[in-house]
Amino acid sequence: MRSDMRRDTRRDVGRRIAVVGGGPGGLTLARVLHRHGHPVTVLERDPAPDTRPPGGTLDLQEGLGQRALDKAGLLAEFRSLSRPEGQAMRILDPDGTVLRDWHPRPEDRANPEIDRGQLRDLLLDPPGAHPLDIQWGRNVTRVARVGPGTRDGALVHFADGRQETYALVIGADGAWSRVRPAVSSATPHYTGVTTVEASLDDIDTRHPDLARLVGDGSLAVYGVNRALVAQRNSGGHVKVYAQFRAPLDWHASLDGTEAETIRSALLPLFDGWSAPTLNLLHQGTAFTHRPLYVLPVSHTWTHVPGVTLLGDAAHLMPPLGAGANLAMLEGAELAESIAAAAGPEELDEAVRAFEERMWERAARWATITTAGLERLVSPDPTQAVALFDEVQPS
Repeated sequence: MRSDMRRDTRRDVGRRIAVVGGGPGGLTLARVLHRHGHPVTVLERDPAPDTRPPGGTLDLQEGLGQRALDKAGLLAEFRSLSRPEGQAMRILDPDGTVLRDWHPRPEDRANPEIDRGQLRDLLLDPPGAHPLDIQWGRNVTRVARVGPGTRDGALVHFADGRQETYALVIGADGAWSRVRPAVSSATPHYTGVTTVEASLDDIDTRHPDLARLVGDGSLAVYGVNRALVAQRNSGGHVKVYAQFRAPLDWHASLDGTEAETIRSALLPLFDGWSAPTLNLLHQGTAFTHRPLYVLPVSHTWTHVPGVTLLGDAAHLMPPLGAGANLAMLEGAELAESIAAAAGPEELDEAVRAFEERMWERAARWATITTAGLERLVSPDPTQAVALFDEVQPS
């Protein structure tokens, strides 16, 4: 490798903090650190914020995601963007019978919805705040300890051959984290449940019957070992999720990835379901296959000075409303601990204490969401309705 392709700052680690990954957890950490006047660099592999679709909608819980935004000084801005009406939930039988039709009270803001793209933009560039230090197009390949001591830091390797040393590297880079191997040998495993995502655009104008069916929030239909869920986003956009138990290579037999091919493979799985329900699939576009992976419920590691994880990198769990919320609160809490640390030893102790708190809380949520997925995609669809009754406010 040519020497001019290598950049190594080992002799000046200082207070340098790197967050790998520009998702909700990483950006929340960076925003809270920024608020405390502590320098931090976000390393994001995407070349620009709009390189990929930002994804669907998130419900931010009062004690988790909203608490994190409060620590970032962004709670008021979030409330102006969020959709409390998006908390509504309607559950149908496959034959179309309405089993539940829950609507939040006007003052209910326990779990308001916000589009992922809106949340990302709020964290990146809130009104009146300075922009974060984000290095776009920095593809991290691995992270390694420089030495055994708390002052040595960690070395970040990039796909272009460059290297950078930081006092602390935080892996907020999701399910297939490139930072995780520095602290843990764990890898995600398949849950047995596959999700196929589709989109409906301008639903109120182009598909008014489906708009009424979905309502202001979410629609869920549960059958034997399968479900259809539709979630309203802002701007008349709806995400549709077909969930079912299948081998990991279910999609391998499909001839191509065109919408019609995937639609044709999906429809037999929901044979006999009501016509309005199936119309979510008939009218959907941009189909994407997403097998659901998780990490072990009680994933922990032996503390490694200079490296840690948060969010899906640390505790990947079924997507039942906890993942982004946990990542954001973890990012905010870790940022506050970093900002309060007076030196390398104090920083290392702060990270160690953060990991202990994170592991305990994440294990509780991983247990809840793992059991929840078993009930939502179950041989007994009544389990899904019972779960809704258990967790939904009266």
